[in-house]
Amino acid sequence: MIKIHIEEHKCVGAGQCVTASPEVFDQREEDGIVVLLQTQPAAGLLPSIKKAVKLCPALAIRVEET
Repeated sequence: MIKIHIEEHKCVGAGQCVTASPEVFDQREEDGIVVLLQTQPAAGLLPSIKKAVKLCPALAIRVEET
C-alpha cells in the first residue's frame, strides 16, 4: 500500500508533481500549492509518484510504502 504525505508549508507551487503524476496531484487555483487527489493511490502509479517526489524542488512530498 502507498500513502502520500504532503507538507503544504514547504510547497513552492512549481507544479512538477502535477506534470509527473496528474492522476495523483493537482494545484490550487489561488496560489499553486499542491493538492493531493488520492491519499492511497494504486500501486501502478508508484513510478510516476516517485518521479514527482524526485522532481519536487521544495521536498514537500513524501511517500510511505507499507
